Amino acid sequence: MTARATEFPIAIIGAGFGGIGMAIQLKKRGIESFTMFERAAEVGGTWRDNTYPGAACDVPSHAYSLSFEPNPNWSRKFSPSQEIQSYLLGLVEKWKLRDHLRLGTEIREARFDDRSGTWTLRTDKGDSFTARVVISAVGGLVDPQYPAIAGIDSFRGEKMHTARWNHDYDLTGKRVGVIGTGASAIQVVPAIAAKVGHLEVFQRTPAWVVPKLDGRYSARARELFARYPLLLRLSRGFKYWMSELFGPMIFLDAPRLSAIGERMSLKHLEAQVKDPELRRKLTPHFQFGCKRILVSDDYWATFERDNVDLVCEGIREIRAEGILTSDGVLHQLDAIIFATGFELGLAKAPFPVYGLDGRSLDAAWSAGAVAYKGMTVSGFPNWFILMGPNTGPGHTSVLVYTEAQISHALQAIGKLRDEHLKYVDVRQDVQDRYNERIQGRMKYMVWPSCSSWYLSPDGSNHSLYPGFAFEYAAGARNFHPAEYRLATFESDQRTTTADAA
Repeated sequence: MTARATEFPIAIIGAGFGGIGMAIQLKKRGIESFTMFERAAEVGGTWRDNTYPGAACDVPSHAYSLSFEPNPNWSRKFSPSQEIQSYLLGLVEKWKLRDHLRLGTEIREARFDDRSGTWTLRTDKGDSFTARVVISAVGGLVDPQYPAIAGIDSFRGEKMHTARWNHDYDLTGKRVGVIGTGASAIQVVPAIAAKVGHLEVFQRTPAWVVPKLDGRYSARARELFARYPLLLRLSRGFKYWMSELFGPMIFLDAPRLSAIGERMSLKHLEAQVKDPELRRKLTPHFQFGCKRILVSDDYWATFERDNVDLVCEGIREIRAEGILTSDGVLHQLDAIIFATGFELGLAKAPFPVYGLDGRSLDAAWSAGAVAYKGMTVSGFPNWFILMGPNTGPGHTSVLVYTEAQISHALQAIGKLRDEHLKYVDVRQDVQDRYNERIQGRMKYMVWPSCSSWYLSPDGSNHSLYPGFAFEYAAGARNFHPAEYRLATFESDQRTTTADAA
């Protein structure tokens, strides 16, 4: 290890796809001076936490893996969660990341020192660590969200969130209620329907569902992918570009394009559900793409089972015996499953973060979370966010965005190390112009036309990127020094590249 490497400590907060991908790319460049902080007892993020029956990715397997670490051995076209977790664990072992990991360590505060150009991170154990660069890979959807329903704590049966599944509780023969009809519900409902005694699904808003077209990869196919890596790259490329091709149908406010998706979904509904009244209850009344598009081959068909009921009346309260709906009916239950998603972590800092002159990130985001290309925030030098504001995809693999962000951060780290800079800090005017363009494009997107978790309370969208994934990646993957203020150790003066020239 070079002297320069030991003198350049890097902190990676979070050990999911983003944190692991960043660590691998650092090691590929010979940089070993990084530490990964993970608050849980194991790596994996989403795929460590979501182990409920039926949990799987809704992006094709070959597109939902790191391009620089392809996996020819996926068993299905859409990977089950345990396979994705195994993939991530395998990467940790392959790249010997255990030596860099601090598991069970939660960062509680980060504070930048203007004079030394370093970040001090304080943990839940009272320890502190110093880093020249921080990569925040905490993820935006990590903390389970429970609905604000009266009496939620009074239920005497089993309660669990899909992201905190209790595998010790046996659902066999039980009366089970599922609250929520989103991405987790459409997986868990078909998976448990045959096992439970009776299942009631409490729906507030029906969702657009399209066929998943899932299936197993044969041993022969996996062998060919392993023997001929080009085949795997072609499969990945085909799936990615198909998602881009269908992107405008999903994210643009273009009723004619939306109608194509709606017809596809309604045809799928008609094929799966024969009862006209049930089809009516399951038919959405908002524009295709406004909320997250769901993919499933068996969710709607599950409601044809004799032991499954769809409940559309609103929930008035939860009682000791079950759920009371607005029509006065008490649905007696043994267990309640909350498939109610996650708290949107992009709305605020993941913990107190203080940048130049003690500026708080929460204060900087008081009017909504913004960042330059979703990665850097003016006034918070050497701090890089993976999957920050306005970098979520509405139609394709999140890893396309993540890999572009990793590339950007790596180039910035190279600049800092090679030129012995104190820090790089994105210029406020650059950040402002970028976000004005992003918000200006939102009026052409479908998302403002209905209520969803994509939107902030004021109706603005700080979650998704309004455009194609390739467009974002092309603009984000390269670090351009002229867009940043560069500070040296020789002078406290904060300069731009133009000023220095």
